[in-house]
Amino acid sequence: SDIDLDELFDGSKSLAGGAINVPGYNVDGWMVRGFTESGFFDPDKPIKDYTEQERQDFLYKEPTKVKIQNINMTYEGLIPKITKSMLQKDRDSLQPHIRAFVDRAVKFTACPDCGGSRLNEGARSSKIRGVNIADAAAMQITDLADWLATIDDPEVAPLMVSLRGTIDSFVDIGLGYLSLDRASGTLSGGEAQRTKMIRHLGSALTDMSYVFDEPTAGLHPHDIQRMNALLKLLRDKGNTVLVVEHKPEVIEIADYVVDLGPGAGRAGGEVQYTGDVAGLRASGTITGRHLDDRARLKESTRTPKGVLEIRGATQHNLKRVDVDIPLGVLTVVTGVAGSGKSSLIHGNVPSFDDVIVLDQAPIKGNRRSSPATYTGILDTVRTAFAKANGVKPALFSANSEGACPACRGLGVIITTLGFTQTVETLCELCEGSGFSDEVLEYRLDGKNIAEVLAMSAAEAADFLTKGPAQTTLARLIDVGLGYITLGQALNTLSGGERQRLKLAISMAKKGAIYVLDEPTTGLHLADVDNMLAMLDRLVEAGNSIIVIEHHQAVMAHADWIIDLGPGAGHDGGAIVFEGTPAELVANADTLTAHHLKQYVGA
Repeated sequence: SDIDLDELFDGSKSLAGGAINVPGYNVDGWMVRGFTESGFFDPDKPIKDYTEQERQDFLYKEPTKVKIQNINMTYEGLIPKITKSMLQKDRDSLQPHIRAFVDRAVKFTACPDCGGSRLNEGARSSKIRGVNIADAAAMQITDLADWLATIDDPEVAPLMVSLRGTIDSFVDIGLGYLSLDRASGTLSGGEAQRTKMIRHLGSALTDMSYVFDEPTAGLHPHDIQRMNALLKLLRDKGNTVLVVEHKPEVIEIADYVVDLGPGAGRAGGEVQYTGDVAGLRASGTITGRHLDDRARLKESTRTPKGVLEIRGATQHNLKRVDVDIPLGVLTVVTGVAGSGKSSLIHGNVPSFDDVIVLDQAPIKGNRRSSPATYTGILDTVRTAFAKANGVKPALFSANSEGACPACRGLGVIITTLGFTQTVETLCELCEGSGFSDEVLEYRLDGKNIAEVLAMSAAEAADFLTKGPAQTTLARLIDVGLGYITLGQALNTLSGGERQRLKLAISMAKKGAIYVLDEPTTGLHLADVDNMLAMLDRLVEAGNSIIVIEHHQAVMAHADWIIDLGPGAGHDGGAIVFEGTPAELVANADTLTAHHLKQYVGA
């Protein structure tokens, strides 16, 4: 990491003329006076005219005692000073304006010696046909496969058989666009899961049980076909493959289906059907009824109210992409996994107040955070309890005066066992509620605070029929989260649930641009219709919706489709189609067009 000096000061100005651009460094403030009255340089001299010594003193001087207005003070160079006060602190704990400055001032660049490969000169100088190990790891995997095919030395033949098999598995599973040196933390959930699969595809073990949790997350229908072939391959080796999945394309290939329901949360938890796919279709369960659902193309699409221009986008694999994203309509950005969808949208849609980006990243908060605290519903509930019982609201917070004295409001007792893992046990005093006995005596319409927080959003909507909480609860139900309980920990929510929770609390804005990244993740076939109806309501309210999505029902429902491809990695990064879903099906010859045609029966 390096500091961009141009963000710290304006070299054409003097210190007395306001050269320092760091937040809090005002010309007449103590921070700047420490420099101007230090005696190390002329405060009226432009910084660009400093001698080498003056510049060194200004930027890097070690802590030195100086006298300013007869007061003993410590002088320190600007860079160590702001490094201690801002850069070494947790970014999320900084005030917004200081955080924005830090993001501008700190630049991450590749190490000039190794070029970011992290390998020493000895490793970098060892080459096979002019390619060192860092070059090989940086290649797109499809290119690496071609290069490995040229190596035919007999002394490495046994090694190459295994290596080529693994590399071919990456390509077969739809990850040929990655490179081997890609940081694990930058992989999406679906990419990480498929990378784990590769370890087992080449395994000689049989009679294993594999459990996959939504392996199609982030996959285009084209990639789902390849995923299905790999699941069958694992099965045919003599293994048991158990898949938790909503996509009809995956359910179709099952030998045996277990359908749970009938609803979600407390309304679910029962086995509705077991047997083959034909039996599921005839079973009358929600899944069985919706298995053959196919969205129809829109007969008419909305007219845009303007466009959001993206020009010359080059992030990652994008090839100087120019595109106009229509506003005031539902736009779907699609394409095979790795084609550049996220790079195009997240890298180029400007981040101003009216742009609401809703991804599946964990929600910031501690173990005490819950949907009730995150949405603000708890404030309304506490106020209602306080009014009904004539006491103060702080009593009804497990983080404040109402906390159980034994577990301090956590609901569990945490025991640290030295070097081993910590152990959590249910608090026996409050039985996991987190509240003291005194607080649990207070009632609101016959329920205590713990009972209200144990309600699902749908149950709470029937219980809290007035006030702002009712609006928020209605939105939670709208986005398909009627089953989550108000008091459950945020870290127990899945990525799709977190995204829909963020959507629920930001739906109040009008005239905003909503960016959603695969909002159908984790949604049952029946819930996708509810999601589409909700997106329609947002558009009708005057908002613009940009959805990065592979689900054909969402594509068919779009007003405008932007299709990236034609392939993944350096085979993608270009716009292969822009237009309405009907035009895509009628005229285009892309992978997306092919699968959407099949889906709508065109």
